[in-house]
Amino acid sequence: MIIEVKDLVKRYKDFLAIDHLSLTIKEGEIFGLLGPNGAGKTTLTNTILGLTAIDQGTITVFGKELRKHEREIKEDIGLVPQDIAVYDELTAYENIRLFGKLFGLRGEALKNGIDDALEFTGLTHLKNKKPSQFSGGMKRRLNIACAIVHKPKLIIMDEPTVGIDPQSRNYILESVKKLNQLDCTVIYISHYMEEVAAICSQIAIVDKGRIIAKGTKEELSRLIVDDQVISVDVEAPDYTIIERLKNLHGVKDASIDGQTVRIVLNELKLNTVLSTFLEEGSTITKVATNTPTLEDVFLTLTGRALREGSR
Repeated sequence: MIIEVKDLVKRYKDFLAIDHLSLTIKEGEIFGLLGPNGAGKTTLTNTILGLTAIDQGTITVFGKELRKHEREIKEDIGLVPQDIAVYDELTAYENIRLFGKLFGLRGEALKNGIDDALEFTGLTHLKNKKPSQFSGGMKRRLNIACAIVHKPKLIIMDEPTVGIDPQSRNYILESVKKLNQLDCTVIYISHYMEEVAAICSQIAIVDKGRIIAKGTKEELSRLIVDDQVISVDVEAPDYTIIERLKNLHGVKDASIDGQTVRIVLNELKLNTVLSTFLEEGSTITKVATNTPTLEDVFLTLTGRALREGSR
């Protein structure tokens, strides 16, 4: 195991951020971490990074206990934070060099690390330009370059594709898979379900400081295999219909995404659901029955839409 967390507890005064959480991550995985706002994701990753002291439990990284080998462990970890952490007054090359030096690289090792990071992120031709001249996607790629210059064994990526164009997002997702192929274990935190489903070999859902589900996307989908997922497109959906649907016996969850109302239900016939829409005066344009997705699992287990609180 590259990470083993046992019976972890972290409190902030009266708030229990991590509640006796245990977790293992195998070497070579792309491990997806999902959870609504305040679930404990940030606290969990900060404890693994040694940035937050714990009240109880043990954390082992690379087979070494974090408390005893913190400095040594940190040398083999890279972090891509959600907020871009580069210096606008430095060029791309200078930014990567700075982070390389912070990780102890010198001489030929530093030069090679910078060149490799620039090439990996497709920024070699922009190495002498400053981040102020970059698009949002390029800044995200520079963020990654700074995190991998020392060739870490483990990299933690926190919302690395927020606010960027689809082409840059695809580039970053492909980069994550390439990093993994280079024997780097990745912890990937995102509120984009489709990203997690596309690249992660294992996924954990965190809520209220605990791991409430873990497995592959197929294993997680089987948790609600007996449920039916209905998508109803209406011309002008509003949240009064959501409350009415949630009060129906047999409806496990309901949410709105644009003009689509998604309903997870069991022990309830479709005509009862549609009658509720008609009673509200809704104009239905399309009805579809779907196979449960990762988002359906998340909604069912947490009762919340991930995008309503991604951090």
